[in-house]
Amino acid sequence: MSRIGKLPITVPSGVTVAVEPGTVRVTGPRGKLVAALNPLAVVKVEGNTVSVTRLDETRDARGVHGLTRVLVANMVTGVSTGFRRVLEINGVGYRAEVKGRAIQLALGYSHPVTFPLPDGVDAKIDKQTVITLEGADRQVLGEAAAGIRKLRPPEPYKGKGIKYAEEKIRRKAGKAVGAAS
Repeated sequence: MSRIGKLPITVPSGVTVAVEPGTVRVTGPRGKLVAALNPLAVVKVEGNTVSVTRLDETRDARGVHGLTRVLVANMVTGVSTGFRRVLEINGVGYRAEVKGRAIQLALGYSHPVTFPLPDGVDAKIDKQTVITLEGADRQVLGEAAAGIRKLRPPEPYKGKGIKYAEEKIRRKAGKAVGAAS
């Protein structure tokens, strides 16, 4: 039995989980999420708990068991409290601002870069260098954060670029001067 898959998911008040053939719908105060179910996983709603079991003991069913449980748990967490991702911009003249449903970034290029925000993701900018992304869908939020980071990844010599707030950048020493033989 999967250690992750066998854990029950508690549904907070204000959140409803509906299982239909092939899909799971989760509705809450922060939105509505729908996900397709793998036919090897069986999702059951009993009161305020959701349990995930597998259809049989094949290798594929065992692999999908824990994944399905985590995906449903992320949906429940997303519609109840939501997810947040924080990015930091480091570099002289590097800054960001929100313009409608897009983020406009000055990243040292000859032109400003505009990143359109996907549906369900909201952005706040603090001090022009800290971008906070919030949303109910964890996958869409992570893809948006990775897309912004990809515009100017942090470089190891001066640390300039866009990085996640919890990320540590391993710094390298620059070119050694002198000591010529």
